Amino acid sequence: MTFKKTKLVLGIATAALTMGAALVSPQAMAHKSTKKHSHSSSAAQPSYSKVDALEAQVRMMQDELAALKSQQATAAPVVSADAAKVEELDQWMASVKAAPVIEKTKDNMMFFRGGYGHTNGTRGGTLDPTIVPGIGASKSGVAVGPLADKDAWYMGAGFDFSLNNNLFGLMDNTEVLAELMFDYKELGRRGNNGLSFPEVAVVNSLGFNMPAANTKTATVNQFTLAASPKIKFLKGSSFRPWIIPVGFEINVVSPPSDAITVLSPGMQFGIGADYKIWKDLYIGADARYHQALGSIDGVNTNGVTAGGYLGLGF
Repeated sequence: MTFKKTKLVLGIATAALTMGAALVSPQAMAHKSTKKHSHSSSAAQPSYSKVDALEAQVRMMQDELAALKSQQATAAPVVSADAAKVEELDQWMASVKAAPVIEKTKDNMMFFRGGYGHTNGTRGGTLDPTIVPGIGASKSGVAVGPLADKDAWYMGAGFDFSLNNNLFGLMDNTEVLAELMFDYKELGRRGNNGLSFPEVAVVNSLGFNMPAANTKTATVNQFTLAASPKIKFLKGSSFRPWIIPVGFEINVVSPPSDAITVLSPGMQFGIGADYKIWKDLYIGADARYHQALGSIDGVNTNGVTAGGYLGLGF
């Protein structure tokens, strides 16, 4: 719109300048002829003033025309710069519209888990396995030695902390997390801890002076604290499987071993999956194998756990 107005003004100014020049030329010739005569009549004086006024108007038009041309020359780069910005903005909007829509999710999680556990070896009390000659393998109806039951139940909790969204550049939509987990595991059977009354009597008959038998029951349990890398697939999907290639764990056993050792380090390997049921609420299931670095004074914590968990994203 500004260019059209400028062109219109320039056209009008050019036409006026042409017409003024045409009018000025005869008057200028007449003015020059009157200068040749030393005596002129008083009737020619008004025509001189008109010529001067017309010349002044022409000069003003020339000045305005030059100013318009100068303004047009300086305004052109500004208009072109604005046009470039508009074009750049259009390109950005087109790229945003073409990009896929990815739903934002909370990558970290706190979860509560529980389920079934099974140990590869048997566990018992402080003095197990204990078989006293002459008494046999009976202790108030419970077999002397380690507990035969290898089954257990567990409950625990943990945290997942997101570290990377593309497996450090190796695979898209594959998340790497750091898992910190702890759980409590308890075997299903309990037995008397220590020697029974008949066993104390036999030991004292050999010259020892042991106090009365300890008839309290000992709960065979285990506490596990683990830290593991977790690789989680299908980021952005409601269903997300995952694996733990290998993680480190430390187990606290109770009762302790015969040498009163309570700590047993080991490794864990896991596989599982979770599903987003509503907003940042998840349900999942997992299975893990626990491998101790070795038998700790006769106590072996190798085994498996399998169960479910409830997760909260944050």
